[in-house]
Amino acid sequence: MSDKSPATPVDFWFDPLCPWAWMTSRWMLEVEKVRDVKVRWHVMSLAVLNEDKLDELPEEYRDMLETKAWGPVRVVIAAQQEHGAEVLGDLYTALGTRIHNKDEGPGRETVAAALEDVGLPESLMEHWDSTPYEPELRASHKEGIDKVGQDVGTPVIAVPGADGEQLAFFGPVVTPAPKGEEAARLWDGTLAVASVPGFYEIKRTRTKGPDFSNL
Repeated sequence: MSDKSPATPVDFWFDPLCPWAWMTSRWMLEVEKVRDVKVRWHVMSLAVLNEDKLDELPEEYRDMLETKAWGPVRVVIAAQQEHGAEVLGDLYTALGTRIHNKDEGPGRETVAAALEDVGLPESLMEHWDSTPYEPELRASHKEGIDKVGQDVGTPVIAVPGADGEQLAFFGPVVTPAPKGEEAARLWDGTLAVASVPGFYEIKRTRTKGPDFSNL
């Protein structure tokens, strides 16, 4: 019998539409290779996050939320509810690869193809326009966003803190996704910064969009 302690759980909330969450998720998979951690995937929703402030958003972003954001997360939460949380990691990888790396967009055909990629039934597409699992979607979203506050977005990451309470943060937003020891250094530094009780924010101007070239 091995006396090796189990890997530290890392809870990761994502919306498959968000390119920055996608980049962070790929970095997190690199961290799994160099640190003793195990990612547990959860669904959150940019549509839910912004539904009470649509009038404040730019028209293009508002249109994206209203026409493109609901379908994918409905299908993903249905997959979780009907097939278990363990399907989320592979499904997210299939969705993100098609939506972001291959630039197929988040439409019905893309999501249906991602389901086929991971062996999930096409019948899950019946949840695209509406789903009885909306309460579960909202609960999953709330669980993540309550840890960091309403003024951030996706991704949200939470890890066990030294005091037993979860240590949670938004991001990090990074492009391209670091690999190897660079991924490890970013992980160690993120935890160090986030663990300071009075820490509030660190940020610099974004100069370019996500770089998917090394994924």
